[in-house]
Amino acid sequence: MLVRINQKLAVVLAVLAGVYLFLSFNLPKYQNAIIDADMVPKGLGVLLLFFAVLLYFDKKEETEAEKKKRTMTRGNVLILLAVLAFILIYIFLLEMVGFLIMTALFIFGCSLFLGYRKHVSNAIVSIVFSLVIYGLFNYLLKINLPAGIIPL
Repeated sequence: MLVRINQKLAVVLAVLAGVYLFLSFNLPKYQNAIIDADMVPKGLGVLLLFFAVLLYFDKKEETEAEKKKRTMTRGNVLILLAVLAFILIYIFLLEMVGFLIMTALFIFGCSLFLGYRKHVSNAIVSIVFSLVIYGLFNYLLKINLPAGIIPL
């Protein structure tokens, strides 16, 4: 039944989508909301399930070159673990330091670690992206992101 790697991955993704949908349908409902907060998680769960079904029925056969691409070297695993450490540090310090500073540092630091060497453009992008997202959430959507040490 599960011959190709795509089919195996599709089953794993479908199970993950099922658990995700189950949890998103258990989110609390708000009485006065036209579009509730659970709309995005439910939509993402349905999309994941849909793409898992498409992946299951994909007829593409895997070549030897694609199998070699799938093997991970020790260096790649270390890079993934380092990025995971960056993410965990970002999550841990987000409330204390604040969204603006931590997001800019996270984007700049990860880009630098992953090999991007244009420091000026990297700094500009990380700062402008953080400011735009902070402004959109705080002032347009009225969703407060952690200000941290900057009193905004």
